[in-house]
Amino acid sequence: MAVFRRGSALLASLLALLPLMIAPPAHAQQPGMCRVVDVDFTAGGIAATAMNPELDLQIVAWLEKPSGEFVDTIYITQQTGRYGIGNRPGRFDFNAGPNWPYGRRVTVFPVWANRHGLHFPQIAFRNGDDSNLSHPADQSSREIHFCRPLQKTDVQWDTATCASAVFTDKGLFSSDMTIPLSGYPPRADVIPTAGMDSPSVEMYKTMNQFDAVSQATPRLGAAAEISWPIPTDLPTGDYVLFMEVALEQDFNGTYNPTRFKPPTNPEIPWSDYGVAYRGLPSVIYRVPFTISNTETIATGGDTYVGYGDPGPASDPGTGRTPVYYAPDGRIRPPDTTITTGVPGTGAERLQMTSRDGQTFRIRVDARPGPDYIPPAAPGVMAVDEAQASDVTLTFVAPGDDDMIGRVKGYDVRYLVGDTPIDDASFALANEAKFAGTIVSAGELQTITLHDLLPETQYSFAVRAFDDCHNTSTITRATFTTAPRKIGQVDACFVATAAYGSLLANVVEMLRRFRDRMLKRSVLGELAVETYYTFGPALAGVIGESDLLRSTARDALAPVVRWVRVVH
Repeated sequence: MAVFRRGSALLASLLALLPLMIAPPAHAQQPGMCRVVDVDFTAGGIAATAMNPELDLQIVAWLEKPSGEFVDTIYITQQTGRYGIGNRPGRFDFNAGPNWPYGRRVTVFPVWANRHGLHFPQIAFRNGDDSNLSHPADQSSREIHFCRPLQKTDVQWDTATCASAVFTDKGLFSSDMTIPLSGYPPRADVIPTAGMDSPSVEMYKTMNQFDAVSQATPRLGAAAEISWPIPTDLPTGDYVLFMEVALEQDFNGTYNPTRFKPPTNPEIPWSDYGVAYRGLPSVIYRVPFTISNTETIATGGDTYVGYGDPGPASDPGTGRTPVYYAPDGRIRPPDTTITTGVPGTGAERLQMTSRDGQTFRIRVDARPGPDYIPPAAPGVMAVDEAQASDVTLTFVAPGDDDMIGRVKGYDVRYLVGDTPIDDASFALANEAKFAGTIVSAGELQTITLHDLLPETQYSFAVRAFDDCHNTSTITRATFTTAPRKIGQVDACFVATAAYGSLLANVVEMLRRFRDRMLKRSVLGELAVETYYTFGPALAGVIGESDLLRSTARDALAPVVRWVRVVH
């Protein structure tokens, strides 16, 4: 496999490979005509507990010819397809946590990553230290999707929310000649911050063709559907649908943190953040079906056909694993190491579904049909309820044909800030999860957005689409989330805003000083309570400005020097 070389050779290699990475023009349907493949399934996962948020599946679906020739990727969950968890800074065996920002999850879809035929440069931390969760503030820009790394004792852990502004290192193309190319795309959602992000970030979205078929992750127990317009130049005939399904923290006696140990001190600092995630590998389902001039329906996936590369187990002597790992694309046949008989996990990550007298794990409906009328625009949106991390919006639902019938679905997007989302920026905006019930035209449709930042203004847009993926015009709204609730704030507001991360060494030192010294005296407690009252507002202002962050670091410098002496 080719690798990138240092310096000018890196840029030359990258430019030569760009034509292989850039998405080809979308296949257009004939006006009023369409052929569609609909794939129905029910998502599994691990239910939330009193101490842990729900763990949802990662899924990719693609088509091949019976000969094994790859045809196209038709669906990929957005954590991998849009937000690039398969190719981001940090070693692959970093711990995990709610909306965790770092660590290449190279074993999420190893079969797909080796079959689609595209290759991407590996993304690494800008300072080259891929074994550290903490990175320089001047190399970290505002994060609008991922949260900061958390400890399981943090109050945000079980709510899976980002309780404060987060700054992350978006990485750069690795110039290490020993590192192979990746089968995973970099994230496509980043708008580069001048002076903060590397020049590599400007190229991420251009490389990522999978963002076009990226969709929100289906929730546990949710009936989900993939709807893929068949390209006009794809001939009729026999095809095979593959679905590769992954789930973090899906443990059993073979795949568990004892055998697949996460790195610990002194190998990496901050090893007490997050939890081990490496468990059962991805599982593969396969359904043969036919595309013809009439509707065909196929069901399957009752049993999985195999599993992907689980990655290397920890060395029995040292307990360590490689910082980099390139998984193979081989489908391993079913065996007793894979859990069976437990709905939602192991071999049964896709759940059995009953519909129209059929019981299946996957249902494929390939059909042609005319559709000349797009849906009407969703009605004017109203904010029904705005909380710190969740907002519920309502609007009058359109129909499949203008205001008749029921739409196939909604494409929901948002951006941080008050800039309205228009037709040009819609595809660049972040996709939000839509897991509600679609109602008929004229009824009140409800959409709830989760995992938002408190006290933050958002621009929101939604458009409807029908069976043939005819789309409506966009309906827009803006809203501001509610203030943080007590107990949902970080303890070092100003310092965190100034240094960009609670993992910064200075911030950690100040936190320990607060806990060990200030909170043990009456005056210290008074100082802490006063700081808790005014700190969040001040941190909110500081966190929005690179200049104020730099100024705040200068202002904190004498405090830091004094704490180092007395602590």
